[in-house]
Amino acid sequence: MPQSASETSTAHAHRHPPRRVPTGIALAVGLGILAVLVLIDLLAPALFPKALPDRAQDGLTLALSVLIEALPWVILGVVLSIVVQVWLPADAVQRWLPRRAWARRAVLSLLGMFIPVCECGNVPFARGLMMRGLGPAEALTFLIAAPIVNPIVILTTHAAFGWDGGILVARLVGGYLIANLIGWIYSRHRDPQALPTARFIETCDHVAHEPGSPTRRSLVQFLVELRAVMPALVIGSALAGAVQVLVPRDLLLAIGSNPVLSILAMVALAMTVAICSNVDAFFALSFASTFSSGAIIAFLLVGPLVDVKMLALLRTTFTGRVLAGLVGIVVLSACAIGIGVNVFG
Repeated sequence: MPQSASETSTAHAHRHPPRRVPTGIALAVGLGILAVLVLIDLLAPALFPKALPDRAQDGLTLALSVLIEALPWVILGVVLSIVVQVWLPADAVQRWLPRRAWARRAVLSLLGMFIPVCECGNVPFARGLMMRGLGPAEALTFLIAAPIVNPIVILTTHAAFGWDGGILVARLVGGYLIANLIGWIYSRHRDPQALPTARFIETCDHVAHEPGSPTRRSLVQFLVELRAVMPALVIGSALAGAVQVLVPRDLLLAIGSNPVLSILAMVALAMTVAICSNVDAFFALSFASTFSSGAIIAFLLVGPLVDVKMLALLRTTFTGRVLAGLVGIVVLSACAIGIGVNVFG
């Protein structure tokens, strides 16, 4: 049985005290980004067809669209998280899962088929599972698999590409294998309780000792989870909007014909545009005539798992070192799958 997060909260909090970013530092970072935008506009105006004010307006529009698209799914994920934390029996999650570690991860990889929540909503739901005793490696397995291995994504990917080029099959199989690879790697970590952030451990301890009726606890937990994920969602949406207007789209299209560079270009695009996995197949379809099938598959694998919005949400629960490892594993695996499709497809 994996040890629950709340059981080691006190010791972990003492070993890793919560670190909060001072407001002055956050403001300085924001002003620095603004200064970089102005310098790029002054020193390399030919990179972009639009002036800086127009690009800023486009970036704000894109950021708001990402935020509005993700917000309902985040709220749904928070509600499901509360159901798991407050209304299910304490041992329910453990009782329903197999005892063997590999079998538990295999089952969790398919949980998205029954809870088809967007990747944004999966994060608060996974937080609730961890508060009910799910191990960090098992939670990561669910988080990586669920945005791809779920019925809505299967239907939309089939609607966009059908069975052509094996894109649908490669996306499903690739997502499942990458999730279980990540789960296996982090299950071998020498200190699994060091994978979550100190602030998440602190939240676990607070929730575990929250008094009152289930209804009161549900309301309190709703506010706690929203306070945890909403700042990350806003920051992630802002980053997605800013990056989209900073990266010249013509540069990405110019390298689309190269079988290797096209994969890297689509991986970079997937990490920046931050489109919901339920509809990203239709966005990728617009590149099908320019980019190879392997590049399209790499886009469809990387986007739902490690785009800037998802990374910002994951940072509410897992350390920066874990996130760096996730990005490396996902990107390398997606590139390998994409190259394999281009070579053997």
